[in-house]
Order: sequence, then C-alpha cells, then structure tokens
Amino acid sequence: MLPIWFLQLGTSAKSFLDNPLLGSQRLNRWGLHRARVRAAGALCGWRRWRLSGKVRADWREAFDRDGFVAIENVIPPEEFAALRRAILSYEGEAREMRQGDAITRRLAVDPQMFHAVPELRRLLDRKDIKALFHYVAGFRIAPLHYIQTIVTHDASNEADPQETLHADAFHSSLKSWLFLNAVAADEAPFTFVPGSHRLTKARLDWEYRRSLADPTAIDRLSARGSPRVDAADLAEMQLPAPRALAVPANTLVVADTLGFHARGDSVRPIERVEIWSYGRRNPFVPWLGGDPLSLPGLAERRVGWLWALRDRFENVVGQPWRKVGVRRPVDSMD
Repeated sequence: MLPIWFLQLGTSAKSFLDNPLLGSQRLNRWGLHRARVRAAGALCGWRRWRLSGKVRADWREAFDRDGFVAIENVIPPEEFAALRRAILSYEGEAREMRQGDAITRRLAVDPQMFHAVPELRRLLDRKDIKALFHYVAGFRIAPLHYIQTIVTHDASNEADPQETLHADAFHSSLKSWLFLNAVAADEAPFTFVPGSHRLTKARLDWEYRRSLADPTAIDRLSARGSPRVDAADLAEMQLPAPRALAVPANTLVVADTLGFHARGDSVRPIERVEIWSYGRRNPFVPWLGGDPLSLPGLAERRVGWLWALRDRFENVVGQPWRKVGVRRPVDSMD
C-alpha cells in the first residue's frame, strides 16, 4: 500500500487513521500536515482570485469576510412559492441515513426531477448563483444537488455528530442550503464561526499541533480528517463565537466548510426541507475546470451513479445511505 499512501498525499485524502503517512507523528512533526494545508489554501486562493470577477461584489465581500454568505429572498416570492410546492409534492427514489438522533433523507436532483420541476433547473442554471458556487468551491465545477430533509430528535440515545463544531477537511469545499422552511434560532440552525475559513498563523499553528496527536487516541471523526473543536480551540485560534443563522424561508446559505460549522441545537423535534448542494475536488489541482462529470447531461446523473457504485462496493467503501423506496421529501421517516 505504500505507493498508494504516497500518491494520496497529493489528493484530498484526509484520514489520519487510514493512511499511516498522513497520521505519522514523525512526518507531521516535520511539517507534512501543515504543508498540505498551506499548499491547498494557496492554490484555492489563486483559483478564487481568477474566478472573482464574475461574482456579485456584495456576495463576494460577505463570503471573504465570514466564510459564508446568506442571501434572503434569493428567488422572487411568487416563483419561490411555486418551486416549493413542486418540490414538496415530488415523488422519487429516496435514501436515508441516521446519525445519532437525526435522520437525513435525500432525493437526487436528477433528470427525472428536472423534468418534473423545471423551475429547479432554471434556479440552478442562474449565472449569479453558479458564479458564487464556483467561487466558494474554488473550481468551475457543477456541485451535486439534492433535496434534503432533516428530522431531529428521533428516537436514539446517541447525539447527532453534526451538532459538534467541525471542519469537513483540511481544505476548502462548497456546501449550500436553500431553505424551503423558515429556520428559527432554536430549531437546529446552520451555525458557523465567522472568519474560520481563513488560514491565519493561529489556525495553521493549531493544525500543526492537532496533527501531532495519536490518531488512535482522539475521537474517530477527527482522526478521519474532520476535526471537532470546542471553545478552547476557538480561543487558541483567536476566533469569535459561533453564529447561528436564524433565517426566513427562501434564504440561500453558501459556505466554505474548511470553516468550523455545525447544526445548532434544537429545543424540539423539527422537520426541515432544503435544496442542498455540495462540491469538492482535489485541492492540489491548479486549473479551474476540466471536470468531464460537470458537463450537462452527465452532471445531473452523478448522484445516481455514486449511490449505485457504493451499493456495488459496499463491503469496501461502505454505504450509509439506505434505500427507502419512492418518497416525497416530507413523507414520514422510517
């Protein structure tokens, strides 16, 4: 495996447990992890600079400052009402995953959904939104799109791991949520530490110290490359307190998940529906595009291919998303 482990150093591989080179305390003491973080950050900054001219100035400024941008009334109200009705009444093949006491249901935004909900294609083809997605992702690629439903406080004795502040990886990536329901401050709001997407000296020093930990002695998700943080870590990195985003329906939130984020606490069970988008690529690729799977006709089929691939090789790569048949976004969860 050594040649594969070595080649993974130039990819988005992040698990300190699965790759002993990434998890090597000796190599990380010599600066391996910090070098990967810095190189990925520098390349992302260069690519974003090249993409910046097409992004609305106010959106770009908010994102550069905070690491996320929240855009209220992103769709004209009358169009949003029609889009919401169409999505909530749509029936398609669904998958579900449980994490702690939360269940996530996803329906792929695929050719069948675009045919049934043409308003959704028009939204995702908007030039201003695509330019923002490209800028945050740092690449001119098409994200994966889903209709996602979150149900909290389902019967379980385990905590939802998404409620702990964390970064998704050691490099930048795109996630976005277009909320079809209003989100109250006490109903599991998206929560983000403003400015935590920036690779300051304090953040890089923290990344270095974290990389020296024995991966078998820390929590599993951190050891697999998605570091969990607490108030002491934020103070160490000179970062502010997390900000919970209570927003009205028809709000689009786009974030760089290199920044620390979480699903906020909820005082009651909730069921929330959103258009959820995700984009991540090898952070060491210097060019902006060149992704054949982002081409029209292929991009909207990727989710189905990805699910089928993981089903086929479940024993090797795992498959947390179980089939639940044809559902609507707000059908009862099993």
